[in-house]
Amino acid sequence: MIKIKLKDGTVKEFEKGVSVLDVAKSISQRLAKASVGGLVNGKVAELNDKIENDSEVSILTFEDEQGKKIFWHTSSHVLAQAIKRLYPEVKLAIGPSIDNGFYYDIDADFTITDEILGKIENEMKSVVKEDLKLEKFVLPRAEAIKFMKERKEPYKVELIEDLPEDEVISFYKQGEFTDLCAGPHILSTGPIKAFKLLSVAGAYWRGSEKNKMLQRIYGISYPKKSELDEYLNMLEEAKKRDHRKLGKELDLFSLHEEGPGFPFFHPKGMAIRNELEDFWRKIHARNGYKEIRTPIILNEALWHQSGHWDHYKENMYFTKIDGENYAIKPMNCPGGILVYKNSMHSYRELPIRLGELGLVHRHELSGALHGLMRVRNFTQDDAHIFLMPNQIKEEVLGVIKLTDYVYKMFGFEYFVELSTRPENSMGSDEDWEHATNSLKEALDAAGLSYKINEGDGAFYGPKIDFHLKDCIGRTWQCGTIQLDFQMPERFELEYIGADGEKHRPVMIHRTIFGSIERFIGILIEQFAGAFPVWLAPVQVKLMNITGDQEAYVKEIENRLLDEDIRVESDIRNEKIGFKIREAQMEKVPYMLIVGDKEMENREVSVRDRKQGVIGNMKLEGFINMVNNKIKSRAME
Repeated sequence: MIKIKLKDGTVKEFEKGVSVLDVAKSISQRLAKASVGGLVNGKVAELNDKIENDSEVSILTFEDEQGKKIFWHTSSHVLAQAIKRLYPEVKLAIGPSIDNGFYYDIDADFTITDEILGKIENEMKSVVKEDLKLEKFVLPRAEAIKFMKERKEPYKVELIEDLPEDEVISFYKQGEFTDLCAGPHILSTGPIKAFKLLSVAGAYWRGSEKNKMLQRIYGISYPKKSELDEYLNMLEEAKKRDHRKLGKELDLFSLHEEGPGFPFFHPKGMAIRNELEDFWRKIHARNGYKEIRTPIILNEALWHQSGHWDHYKENMYFTKIDGENYAIKPMNCPGGILVYKNSMHSYRELPIRLGELGLVHRHELSGALHGLMRVRNFTQDDAHIFLMPNQIKEEVLGVIKLTDYVYKMFGFEYFVELSTRPENSMGSDEDWEHATNSLKEALDAAGLSYKINEGDGAFYGPKIDFHLKDCIGRTWQCGTIQLDFQMPERFELEYIGADGEKHRPVMIHRTIFGSIERFIGILIEQFAGAFPVWLAPVQVKLMNITGDQEAYVKEIENRLLDEDIRVESDIRNEKIGFKIREAQMEKVPYMLIVGDKEMENREVSVRDRKQGVIGNMKLEGFINMVNNKIKSRAME
């Protein structure tokens, strides 16, 4: 007999060789029916995998992240099988699960059209209806290569050839279809009740521009049709809110072939950006930060010293000045370090918090660029905090508190991940353990639940990442807190301790917006372009009914400008209904309409973007109302 410890702490005894599915059945038939896999001692397992020793076991359903991955991985095999049934000459590349669904890369001598996608979807329905079992088998490397050559699958052959000589290769068979795959999978194709093929894109084989361009078919699947419908509705809503579309319609920013990945901000976009930066400066000044500005271009030697040359060179841009090599900064931290190092510091000064709205440049592949969300130059709302080791917990807690304040002010919910040491890291095991445990202690003290993201830390230290959840359920990674023992060592940073001796400080790297550009993109989609009054590029639109009121309109405009209220006047010879509709399309929070009656009574007729007509008001009363909303940063 073996002992199985379940997720709730219960311990049960089973015969050796019990399957994950049988463990699920012992808990409840309902759970067994919903299960898609399991976690055995932290490792993902299939439902028919056998457990031979005492173990900790959790049952995975589609509600679990790992469960979705299993379900979507099997869905990609269903897609591949449908393609091969309809188009046997197509060559298969890879078909993994991704964060939202799955894809399969194929090599076809024809273009995948919407009509072809429809045919593939229909064939997928047949594969699901047949409820084909997924059966795993393994072959030695040589036999595996022969097996795929016989099936004329050159991409699979290449994948196998790149594996170690002594590797045993696994395959999954479902009906007449067999695919090279390490798994895991659900037991059969039947549970994939609802799916949709979403789009087709180009993708280079193995991500290299030197290789052939393949066609990538994206899809999504769910156990229930209602879940699929909900997701597709979310996609439709996301299309309406697309920041690229709204950015053009509202004249906020543009992107040009002359600078791919380098956004151009227009006057209205700059109004939003300036408000965000002003807000950032005020809250940081209140929290003990001092603002600095460091150069965009710095000598190559600095980037060797910081470690970026060894760990981040492929993402950097370079230039020559006076015959010497320089790099355009991809991160702000070395500049902040030089500011700290410019003078000797006492322990009484620590922590020293240096904030910087720093412009950075990073090389992104052209295929990865996406509006403001993925660009090649952006402004990080960075801060670098220099502190003593015994200040880590308190200081990280302070950053968490400030981050929480900002996100809640904008109405965002969020979840937290703790990312641990990556493979390409620098530094000792002891430093990494100390840094990781310090972040854990701060998160626990803050009462935040968090997920461990193994191996995804920065090359110089572990990090806490904040993922925002927007109003339609999507998540965006924005803020980060990174604890760094390495750069203070590499730059020989020092402070004079209470004992009069020199000591090494610890360094925190942190952002809250993450990238000003990306945060603006997120806000555009969060508010669907209808920004709250304090952020709106145009806060008030003035409009006259006839030409007789032009002088009064100008008088009101000047009064609003004196109050720093962003105002535009529409005195065109157009019908008032037309002017109102245009202002509504521009998503202006308030419209002030002026006719003879308003001019005579020294009033304005107020129209709200959401509520419609509010009624006539004295101008000073309107100004007070708007100023209160601006000063309180109301997020209506």
